[in-house]
Amino acid sequence: MLPRDTRAGLSRRRFLTASSALAALAAAEGLPGWTRPAGAFGGRRSPPLPSGDLFSLGVASGDPFDRGLVLWTRLAPEPLAGGGMDPVPVDVEWELATDPGLQNVVQAGRVVARPEWGHAVHVKLWNLEPNRWYWYRFSVGDRASRVGRTRTMPAGDDLPARLRFALASCQNYQAGFYTAYANMAQEDLDLVVHVGDYIYESGISDGAVRPHNSGQVRTLDEYRDRYALYKLDPNLQDVHAAFPMIVTWDDHEVDNNYASDVPEDDQPREVFLARRAAAYQAYFEHMPLVSSARPTGPDMQLFRRFDYGRLARFNVLDTRQFRTDQVCGDPLATRCPDAVAPETTLVGQAQEDWLKSGLKGSQAVWNVLAQQVMMMEWDLGTALGAGEALYNPDQWDGYPNSRQRILDFVAAKEIPNLVVLTGDIHSSWAGELKPDFGDPASPVVGSEFVTTSISSSFSPQLVPLAAGSLPFNPHIRFFEGLRRGYLRFDVTPGEWRADYRAVATVLEPTSAVETLASFRVESGRGGVEAV
Repeated sequence: MLPRDTRAGLSRRRFLTASSALAALAAAEGLPGWTRPAGAFGGRRSPPLPSGDLFSLGVASGDPFDRGLVLWTRLAPEPLAGGGMDPVPVDVEWELATDPGLQNVVQAGRVVARPEWGHAVHVKLWNLEPNRWYWYRFSVGDRASRVGRTRTMPAGDDLPARLRFALASCQNYQAGFYTAYANMAQEDLDLVVHVGDYIYESGISDGAVRPHNSGQVRTLDEYRDRYALYKLDPNLQDVHAAFPMIVTWDDHEVDNNYASDVPEDDQPREVFLARRAAAYQAYFEHMPLVSSARPTGPDMQLFRRFDYGRLARFNVLDTRQFRTDQVCGDPLATRCPDAVAPETTLVGQAQEDWLKSGLKGSQAVWNVLAQQVMMMEWDLGTALGAGEALYNPDQWDGYPNSRQRILDFVAAKEIPNLVVLTGDIHSSWAGELKPDFGDPASPVVGSEFVTTSISSSFSPQLVPLAAGSLPFNPHIRFFEGLRRGYLRFDVTPGEWRADYRAVATVLEPTSAVETLASFRVESGRGGVEAV
């Protein structure tokens, strides 16, 4: 874990003499208005600034590739009151070094924090060395952020011996502390993948461990304050400062169970799209994303791809923005005719085509889908004695044609070592993916690992029902619903290992962590085996 008190001011001489300042001029990309590096290259004087910690929301990095990545921060001296900044642009300096003390600065520059984007900054770095750690810091005048740590991916033609990363999802602030992040920050990891429900949009709940700061959020200002509440958590800040994070959203970043332009409750389409636009902008403002992901109104480009050398290709999906509405009912439903209609889709045609192209062209040992909702079929109705299969229509079970096309493609093209990473359901699962889940002879074409939540709860009443359904779903090899935590993966060319890490409680900011279960997938064989 990185120390939270590393806040010494920048050395002006070191900043001026950094040998790569000129390279940074061409290498750094920020939001519109990016300016030249500071110091010898000039720059305007910042306006008077409010008192308070300008960097109260911490620092983060993400979207890593072999030659670069994105650095993030947001100026917010009054984080729960709109940020507390005057509505003027502010120059923010940044520096990147190869050591924790920032003595060997390799790039440095200046980016403009603009009020129309919540005074958030996204600095995209280029021309870095592959597969190495860096340290970074932001400053405005003599006020500096903590030091963050990040790393680039291995070179595209390199086959690394090992990758270690964690998977996180579903961090309802009201349900408990981010105890899991306190432990994750201590792990030996290369990166973290977050598959959604980073915030929850709901109002204040009765009996909340720590209540939300407002009622249900709908406007840009409200979403900004909700993100600020979540990002003030010190355990979450420590994880962001320790590792680069690859992120995607699920539903609660906007509205529970929304589908494209259809909200959970009845409201005019134009009203919901205005809310979605506000939610998407706030998401971009608070995540370490490339500037090309900046939303335009209610639209945002979030599905994208990352290669960890030739060891693993990460295809990051967006299963909310392009899906058709859940057609068969909610929360459990039989498989109605509309579910298998050709036009029913979870990811949209363009994203499906993009995914297939990336799988077909992959040279990676492991082909990964980082996404939101469970892909494995899960029939709960048979276990309930309902006399017919019942599914959760918000998962891939509600969009069986979308799933069928992808799994058939994987089988037909012999895509090796498909691994699906999932969150959403607040419980831990492991299982196998088949083109035909009802046929025991159907080949295994992939594995799926579902992480439990960081803090969000899974109904205790559902635990015995879910456990009792496993004999009727033989492709599901593991379930646990009472513990919170994260998944830790250890990946080599020969094996994918998954460790289900669980904390003792989320009623305290810190607690012990243990491994509940471990599973492995042998490269080239498929199938999930208990370790």
